[in-house]
Amino acid sequence: MEAVHGSMLLVYGVVAIALLILLITRYKVYPFLVLIMVSLLLGLVAGMPMATIVKSFETGNGNTLGHIAIVVGLGTMLGKMMAESGGAERVATTLIDFFGEKHIHWAMMVVAIIVGLPVFFEVGFVLLIPIAFNVAKRTNKSLLLVGLPMVAGLSVVHGLLPPHPAAMLAVQAYHADIGRTIAYGLIVGVPTAIVAGPLFALMISRYIKLPKENALAAQFLGSAADNGDAKNGAASTAPKRELPSFGITLFTILLPVILMLIGSWADLISTPKTLPNDLLRFFGNSDVALLTAVLVSFWTFGASRGFNRDQIQKFCGECLAPIAGITLIVGAGGGFGRVLMDSGISKEIVNAATSVHMSPLLFGWLVAALIRLATGSATVAMTTACGIVAPIAAAGAVQVKPELLVLATGSGSLIFSHVNDGGFWLIKEYFGMTVGQTFKTWSLLETIISLMGLGLTFALAAVL
Repeated sequence: MEAVHGSMLLVYGVVAIALLILLITRYKVYPFLVLIMVSLLLGLVAGMPMATIVKSFETGNGNTLGHIAIVVGLGTMLGKMMAESGGAERVATTLIDFFGEKHIHWAMMVVAIIVGLPVFFEVGFVLLIPIAFNVAKRTNKSLLLVGLPMVAGLSVVHGLLPPHPAAMLAVQAYHADIGRTIAYGLIVGVPTAIVAGPLFALMISRYIKLPKENALAAQFLGSAADNGDAKNGAASTAPKRELPSFGITLFTILLPVILMLIGSWADLISTPKTLPNDLLRFFGNSDVALLTAVLVSFWTFGASRGFNRDQIQKFCGECLAPIAGITLIVGAGGGFGRVLMDSGISKEIVNAATSVHMSPLLFGWLVAALIRLATGSATVAMTTACGIVAPIAAAGAVQVKPELLVLATGSGSLIFSHVNDGGFWLIKEYFGMTVGQTFKTWSLLETIISLMGLGLTFALAAVL
C-alpha cells in the first residue's frame, strides 16, 4: 500500500479515535482488544509497510509497560501490605481523632491523598471505602459528605502526582524533573482537591439523598469497624491485631516520595558524578524507591505485625491479579500512540496544532480530555496523550516547563468520568446511587478537578 500524506492522515486519526469510542462504549468490546485492532487497522489504512505495523505497536506497548508495569506492581504490593496490616485504618482513625467529627470531610481528603500516592485509583478506593462506611456510620453523616472528599483526594493524586503510575509516565515522556513535578503538583493539587472534595461535598450532599439501606456497606460494617482486615476475611480467623503506629505507617507510605525527592535534589546535596551523588540518584529512581518501600513494608507492615513469610508472599501474589487488566490496557494505549507517531499522524497533528498557535498546555489538556472521554481511563488518556503531545511541545515555538505539561495533561485526563469508566460504576455501586446521581456527584467532581487543575497550571506558568 502507498503511504498516505497530508490532511488525509488527520482524517484517519480522527476516524480511528471515533472507532475506539464506538467499540468500547456502544459495543462493549474489551479496551485492550479494541486498542490492538484499531492500531493495526490504522497502520494499514495510513499505508505503513505491513512488516512494520505490528513492530511499531509492540515497540510502543513495550516502551510503556517497561516502566509502568514495575511501578504498578510495586505500588499495589505496598498498598496491599498497608491494608492487611491495618495501616490504612490507623491513618484514618488518627486523622479523624485529630480533625474531629465535625470536620470529618477534611480528614477523609487528607487520608486519600496520603494513601493514594503509591496505588491506582481503583486500588486506593477499595482500600479506603470500608473506612468511609465506618466513618459515615460512626458520625451519622451522609456517605457523600465522607466519600466524595475521599475520591477527590484519590483522583487528584492519580492525575497529578508522581509516584503515581500515570504521572510517572508523563514525567518520563516530557523529560520533566520528578522533584519539581511533585512540588508543582502539590501547589495545584491541594487547592483543587479542597474545592472538588470537602467544599463540593458540603454543597451537593444537601441536595442528593442516598437510600437508607446500602447492601455493600453492610458487608464492611460491624466486624470491619473493629478491624480493617475484615473485608479480606483475615479478621474473622485471626486474633485482633494491634494496628501499626501512625508514624510507622506514614513513614512507609511516604518513603518512595521522600527517596524520589532526594534523588531529584542529588546535585544540590552532593557533587555531581561522585559515588554519593550516583547513589542518591539510584535510590531516587522511581522503581528503586518503590522497591525499597515494599521491602521496608515487609517488616513494618508484615513481620513486625506478626505475619509470617508465607502470608506476606500470599499478599504479594493476590494483589497482582486485579491490576493485570488495567496494565495490559495501558500498554496497548502506548502501542496505539506509537502507531500514531510512526504512521505520520502525530506529525500532522503537530502541524495542525502549530498552525492554530494553541498553547502546549491547553493542547496537552485537550488531547488528554478527548481520549479520557473516549476510553474512560485516565491512565490510558494520560499515556496516549503524552505520545501525541511530547513531539509538539518539543517542536513548538512556545516553550513551557515540562513539569507543567505533566500537570496540564493530567488535569485533562480526569475530565467528566462517565459510563465507559470503571471508576464510574465502582462509585455508583458502592455509594448506592442511581446513574443520574452519579453524574451529578462523581462526574461533576471530576470535571471540577480537570478545569481547576488546568486553570491553576496556567496561573503557575504565569508566575514561574
